[in-house]
Amino acid sequence: MTKASTADDLGMAGLAWQSRSRRVVTLYVPLACFIFVLLFPFYWMTITTFKPNAELYDYKNSNPFWVFEPTLANVKKLLFETSYPHWLMTTMTVAICATVISLIASVLAAYAIQRLRFKGANYVGLAIYIAYLVPPSILFIPLATMVFQMGLFDSQLALILTYPTFLIPFCTWLLIGYFKSIPFELEECALIDGASRLQILWRITLPLAVPGLISAGIFSFTLSWNEFIYALAFISSSENKTVPVAILTELVQGDVYQWGALMAGSLLGSLPVAIFYSFFVDYYVSSLTGAVKE
Repeated sequence: MTKASTADDLGMAGLAWQSRSRRVVTLYVPLACFIFVLLFPFYWMTITTFKPNAELYDYKNSNPFWVFEPTLANVKKLLFETSYPHWLMTTMTVAICATVISLIASVLAAYAIQRLRFKGANYVGLAIYIAYLVPPSILFIPLATMVFQMGLFDSQLALILTYPTFLIPFCTWLLIGYFKSIPFELEECALIDGASRLQILWRITLPLAVPGLISAGIFSFTLSWNEFIYALAFISSSENKTVPVAILTELVQGDVYQWGALMAGSLLGSLPVAIFYSFFVDYYVSSLTGAVKE
């Protein structure tokens, strides 16, 4: 082996090492930090859920980041000594109904704005998106008046009908952009063949827009599941409360925080959303690239 070839090998090895080092610094380290920040709250909820009170309140003799004697007492208390299963079912019902209503309204609005091309369609789309920017903390005051006048206070219907007020604007704006990526020539061919607008929407546009619909559905379901202000203002009875409100108002008694049960409720309450994401994550990612590739 000559000195030149040895030098070349050493140079290539040095370049490979620099490439790996740069990749570690620019990719793996930031990714590891992101994963840690993202998953640590779930880890903390999990260990707190299975910690006995003796370890929970005695940090001098126990490690706050680990469980030495795990227990199911907190989960048992949550599921059998509170109305948590009913709260979970109420939250699921409200989230699903609000999501379905929002998707139906958003599909019709987005299709009309994007495809019918009526006068002022662009301004209507912009106005719908601006409506999404209005804080719910401002809207819930007039909405509360309407809920009382319609006799819907302290019922699931109050939440089902008010949640679409902040779900429909964003979903409509999202679907407008997604419908724009679907070639209009497909619909023109269907119109020439005698198809109606509803037939085109049902048989051509919606099948191509499935990833966009799933993205809007994930967004709607997540916001409905985690919503707090409306659920706190419009619901008063314990049996009709949703999980975010119930675990805070029912598991905190005065200045006594039942941390084990609180963390168990938060952990179990986050599982449906995580499962929902895991089933449709591929569609969610594909929605970011458009409906039809040219």
